[in-house]
Amino acid sequence: MSLAPALASVPSVAEARCYHCGLDIPGGADFSVDIAGEPRALCCAGCQAVAEAIVANGLADYYASRDALPESPREAVPAILEQLALFDHVEFQKSFVRDLGEREREASLMLEGITCAACVWLNERHIGQLSGVTGVDVNYATRRARVRWDTTRIKLSGILAAIAAIGYRAHPYDASRYEELARRERREALWRVWVAGFGMMQVMMYAVPVYLANAGEMTADIETLIRWASLLLTLPVVFYSAAPFFRGAWRDVKFRRVGMDVPVALGIGAAFAASVWATVTRTGEVYFDSVAMFVFFLLGGRYLEMTARQKAVSVGEALAKLMPAFCQRLSHAAKTGGEAEQVMVSELKAGDRVLVRPGDIIPCDGAVEEGASNADESLLTGESLPVKKQAGDAVTGGSLNMESPLVVRVGAVGERTRLSAIIRLMERAAAEKPGIVVVADKVAQWFVLILLVVAALTAIAWHGVDGERALWITVSVLVVTCPCALALATPIALTVASGALAKEGLLVTRGHALETLARATHFVFDKTGTLTTGKLRLLDISPVGAADEETALRLAARLEAWSEHPLARALRQAAGERLAGAPPPAENVIAETGQGVRGNVAGQELYIGRPDYVFAHAGEARWPEGWQTAGDTVLALGEGGDGGRGVLAFFRLGDAPRPEAAALIHSLQTAGRQTLLMSGDAAPVVARIAAELGIGAAKGGMSPQDKRDAVSRLQAAGAVVAMVGDGVNDAPVLAQAQVSIAMGSGAQLARTQADLVLLSENLERLAIGFRRSRFTLAVIRQNLAWAFLYNLLALPLAIAGHVTPWAAGIGMSASSLLVVLNALRIQKKEV
Repeated sequence: MSLAPALASVPSVAEARCYHCGLDIPGGADFSVDIAGEPRALCCAGCQAVAEAIVANGLADYYASRDALPESPREAVPAILEQLALFDHVEFQKSFVRDLGEREREASLMLEGITCAACVWLNERHIGQLSGVTGVDVNYATRRARVRWDTTRIKLSGILAAIAAIGYRAHPYDASRYEELARRERREALWRVWVAGFGMMQVMMYAVPVYLANAGEMTADIETLIRWASLLLTLPVVFYSAAPFFRGAWRDVKFRRVGMDVPVALGIGAAFAASVWATVTRTGEVYFDSVAMFVFFLLGGRYLEMTARQKAVSVGEALAKLMPAFCQRLSHAAKTGGEAEQVMVSELKAGDRVLVRPGDIIPCDGAVEEGASNADESLLTGESLPVKKQAGDAVTGGSLNMESPLVVRVGAVGERTRLSAIIRLMERAAAEKPGIVVVADKVAQWFVLILLVVAALTAIAWHGVDGERALWITVSVLVVTCPCALALATPIALTVASGALAKEGLLVTRGHALETLARATHFVFDKTGTLTTGKLRLLDISPVGAADEETALRLAARLEAWSEHPLARALRQAAGERLAGAPPPAENVIAETGQGVRGNVAGQELYIGRPDYVFAHAGEARWPEGWQTAGDTVLALGEGGDGGRGVLAFFRLGDAPRPEAAALIHSLQTAGRQTLLMSGDAAPVVARIAAELGIGAAKGGMSPQDKRDAVSRLQAAGAVVAMVGDGVNDAPVLAQAQVSIAMGSGAQLARTQADLVLLSENLERLAIGFRRSRFTLAVIRQNLAWAFLYNLLALPLAIAGHVTPWAAGIGMSASSLLVVLNALRIQKKEV
């Protein structure tokens, strides 16, 4: 018997015992909390704080439902509140909460109990209404939630308690826990399918003789016995296997929301209740076989859909699990063969040295200090070929060391790594809902309401025509047209496409990006670092007089042998590519800042640098045709002194196009898209690059604001603009474009606000991404067309009585499964 009525009858403030813990109230104590609309006396400030927390978190029913006062103070705290309170500790929040500002935080959570799009809607609506919650996004495919809140108005424990109050459970996101939950979800679903399947087979064994027996061949007692046996066999199917449908429906009804479990639960419940009534009264028809059969088919379809969905999000989960938990930290004196201490990766600090053995995952971003090896960065960049790593090269946490031991100097760990930035951007994309998904969800919600009205009218109509068939026809209408396929059509396709593109090195960071990329009519490119490598290269050599290109390049490389200037490195690189063997350095080399370099080679007094500097020491010479106004960097090489030969050659250096840039431009133009080049560089340089790549519209000397205004004019004329550029320097124009693509190198990745990020900086991946986005849009259209066509055909057939309940279960499950399987084609499609 509950003590709530007895406790309520005691005077509210003059109670002798604490309403919360049951201990005596000391004299002079003046603590109370309003519980269930009445002030309740408490013994101390501690009980007052706990009671206030219980009431604030919506758990006041704890007092109404307890059967006795607690025996100890510890028992005075409900277990759920005690657990949720841990989430408010700053140390506990480090792994899944990040600061967004002075008072705002964001948590990455996993939600248990999500079964359909209606669950997502309910959680977003319920959490979003909490005072202090500034934003919430739940992704159906991944069961992930991003919640933002004002720390001065609500605690995280309060948000989690509100989630628990509507029948769901939230946990900090952790890749290993997610995998365990996914395994448990599959195991439970498989058990429910097995029970339903076993029950269906047994019930069908009893139903077949009844169907086959002619009139008078089966006695009433035998038929009654078969009905009771069928009832007993159907009980576990309805109360265990079908329990998720009833729980979901009850939750929807409780919060005045019509979800997709409502029509299914109504159909199962009505058919089972009518069959039980017919069995008890020995009148009418029973539908135990149909109930067991369509529960089995519904659960079977959900199970297949669930496994396909979990497969679709495997890319993001694989990235989340890349970083190891432990690593080998070296003392500052140790070498690769010295003693290493095993520590947790979270204990590493910038400047530490770690030993990465062959086959180990690199635990941090940093630089190679000792050793040489190859690293597999395929999951991070989409590039399948190993990347050579040697002393001085940067390494990325999460990549695999393949061949030899490396000593790595730690640069960044944890949330500051490139891998963490990639995962955060993927989470942002998964949490956001594109317009097409929002529209589909709204249509599905209205469709359920319309379906319930149609089912009610069908029941009334058939009751007047043929009362014996009215029930199962109504059940068929409820089940066959449940809009699960409609709700799944878009989000599952976008999730699969995002995972496929991430594998190829194109990271989707905004929910609308794929849809908008597919519809883009104009592609606007920046030049430096986007269509070009952003690094100086030797473009041309123009010998003067009797000098030849090879001799001139050899002499230039000898003069620049020790210089670290970008121009010097470009000359040395060209010499290494074009000449056999590295030429020895020049002698008596002197660098003159801002002018050039002079030195001696085999008794020759040589100068290289700005043309006017060389002219001053080796005499004037005529510039090569068009070079003086081309906008590229020009160096001159000359021999001075008595008997010097004067200017020997001119070198033209500049930013060369990426090898795959021309193919990307051709691919876009072939697809009917307009390509434009906008750059801040000199107009002649921009014109040269545009001509090499086949871009007809190009303009140089543009500021970021000029680019933004130009894009705005294109949009005013009806263009859908995709901007490809530097994620930081081109921020204004990237923000203006309908869809933006940034080159995602280094620190820029964490700062970019672009809709897509090209992780590998290989423009071929953008061409693949464009084609895959178009295919994804085609798949979404196919899914939506199928969902509408299926319901358009199935509903009239069900109303007309041509669809049995078990066939309705097959139809609904098959329609959802077909949508998922069609979406999975996006992963396998060669584009």
